[in-house]
Amino acid sequence: MTVRVVTDSTCDLTPDLAASAGIMVIPVYINLGDRSYLDGVDLTRTEFYARLPDFDPPPTTASPGPEPFRQTYEALAAEGADEIVSIHVAASLSTVCNVATAAARETQGARVTVVDSQQVSLGTGFLALTAARLAAAGRTAAEIVAALPDQIRRTRIFAALDTLEYLRRSGRVSALVAGLGSLLQIKPVLTVAEGVIRSDRVRTRSQAVQRILDLLGARGPLSHLAVLHTGARARAEALLAQVRHLAPPGEIPLVEVTPAIGAHVGPEGLGLACVQAAG
Repeated sequence: MTVRVVTDSTCDLTPDLAASAGIMVIPVYINLGDRSYLDGVDLTRTEFYARLPDFDPPPTTASPGPEPFRQTYEALAAEGADEIVSIHVAASLSTVCNVATAAARETQGARVTVVDSQQVSLGTGFLALTAARLAAAGRTAAEIVAALPDQIRRTRIFAALDTLEYLRRSGRVSALVAGLGSLLQIKPVLTVAEGVIRSDRVRTRSQAVQRILDLLGARGPLSHLAVLHTGARARAEALLAQVRHLAPPGEIPLVEVTPAIGAHVGPEGLGLACVQAAG
């Protein structure tokens, strides 16, 4: 029984890491004016974040239709996959899971199970890596899917944003709240857990960073940790140095977040993706 794993480009796995794990990544769309770009294919992250403050109208994002998913599933079946586990960005935040489910129903060559990661960025990516590791160990799709909810419960994304403006543009906060936030120099702090975004607000950039450090420290021993940023590499490197002592053995990924997420949170953001150790 051969099981393959599929995810989408919001997972923030590097192409090399996804390829080495045997994970297929389906790109979502970034819409800039009247043009649409495939995330990670037609538009680099560096270029996107350099131009983000000047985009008018603001960028939007969209899931591909069912056909790219179905074609991916059928291609994996043609390569010998009997079952496919397709893991995607939180269904509460995106339509990707719904589109993947529609494509799964149309797939003839392999049985496809769609999993809502209830996460974003490497919260999804870490889950896809776990699924790929279990598949490589010979687990069935049913066994893999049964193992994932425990990791979902232990996964958090903490983010310190530089402004409320991009949340306003994406409809997450009102123009009034964003305007007051700008006037008062309020910095949003977000936590993503089990498909829900919770928010906190502090007054300075340094307080926002300290807040996500405190949230990370409260998670106890970790099995996975990564540092995330939206066009703020130097600050992300400084944050990495601050969290290194909390990390499990091995390299800590430092990841510039996909534009599919950055479009909604804005430039100069910092984040931490973590999975609490089991037990």
